[in-house]
Amino acid sequence: MIKIHLSKLLGERRMSQKQLSELTGIRRNAINEWYNEIATSIKFEHIDKICEVLGCSIDELIEYIPNKVPRTGRHLIIEEHGNQKDKENQ
Repeated sequence: MIKIHLSKLLGERRMSQKQLSELTGIRRNAINEWYNEIATSIKFEHIDKICEVLGCSIDELIEYIPNKVPRTGRHLIIEEHGNQKDKENQ
């Protein structure tokens, strides 16, 4: 699981999502998705800009937490458009 700590970092700096958007040039909707941890993709350019403005490192912004149930290897679920949904069903 990927945890995004943007809300915590903004709170510590008493900065709003709007201010971050204005300082980085990143759309407010994209900042809001990060803030609420609902982003499905992240641009390297955005990481660079956010870390620069907040004066933080990548590992302060984004954290990897191992999944309780593995999602790779024999547990891999293939997307619907693939030939199969679950490798275990082979």
